[in-house]
Amino acid sequence: QVRVVESGGGLVQPGGSLRLSCTTSGHTFDIATVGWFRQAPGKEREFGTGRRWSFGSTISANSVKGRVTISRDNSKNTLYLHMCSLKPEDTAVYYCAISPRNLIASTIPDGNAYDHWGQGTQVTVSS
Repeated sequence: QVRVVESGGGLVQPGGSLRLSCTTSGHTFDIATVGWFRQAPGKEREFGTGRRWSFGSTISANSVKGRVTISRDNSKNTLYLHMCSLKPEDTAVYYCAISPRNLIASTIPDGNAYDHWGQGTQVTVSS
């Protein structure tokens, strides 16, 4: 059974930085595409950023572009979302989603394109 577990969320002041982790287990496939999504209170889930490892390409929503990067540590089966210059409007539950496929660029922001999701981790940006 594939498991995806996010961690690293918490309370951070505006302008601060945070690193979220996404640890995976139970899969025999290589993770080809990872997506990070978020859902703020009272709002629909939205795409944040995603990366296709084989192509080395990253796509980000305008709301986070320039403030987020994705990395991975294969020895730990963990993917990371690095966020900086955080704003109160970044407050949300953040979700990691993975796929064994190299998703075409137009589908990376589509949550339905991913096979496995985590349960989310809360990020609150407030002074």
